Amino acid sequence: MLTDWISRNQVLSALPLATRKKMAAHASNRQLKKGQILVLSGEVWPYLLLVVEGKLQAMKESSEGRSLVVGSFVPSDIFWGLAFFDEEYPMPVTLIATENTSIYLWNRDFLAPVLRRESEASWRLCLMMIERMKQVSMIVEEMAFQPVDRRLARLLLDHFTDAENDSMERRMTLDEMAAQIGTTREMVCRMLYRFSNNEMIRVTRTEFVLTNREGLRFLAER
Repeated sequence: MLTDWISRNQVLSALPLATRKKMAAHASNRQLKKGQILVLSGEVWPYLLLVVEGKLQAMKESSEGRSLVVGSFVPSDIFWGLAFFDEEYPMPVTLIATENTSIYLWNRDFLAPVLRRESEASWRLCLMMIERMKQVSMIVEEMAFQPVDRRLARLLLDHFTDAENDSMERRMTLDEMAAQIGTTREMVCRMLYRFSNNEMIRVTRTEFVLTNREGLRFLAER
């Protein structure tokens, strides 16, 4: 039930049960296919969304066409357009589904008055905004001060940590890896072959095999 999903979110769970049920009755459902864009950067989008299945990513794009992932949202996460708070403010990011995804949406005309009446939910929303700003600040710091090889090594280690052994299926394209660390696909390709030549990983057409975890960790943490 949607009411159960609403109750799993740290902000919305602060609302009274009657209010959560009212939210469920006023929600709009959207089903997104993998790769489908929900909203483009620059659009005025006055909604708050709740993810119940799949995954959304928030993408920034430069004038040169380079992409950077600045946020990911999985089941029970919420996200909002800035126009949810300021009705003329455009979206600073593009939201795209990276898996088949199901979300529920609420327009600001319905939900903003609800949050204004509920001080605990409003306070939790403020805390979440602060946490999101800290995450973006860390991303900007990495882009500005950490070299590409360190960022790529950390990305690989994060994914190897989730894998069951030292081999990992190549689920991300070079473009997707580049967007995760704020560089180009050509640079990712160059760094992967450098890691391979230094015998830290073995690269095949279908997988990465970790051959020197300590070496890759040293590079990521240097």
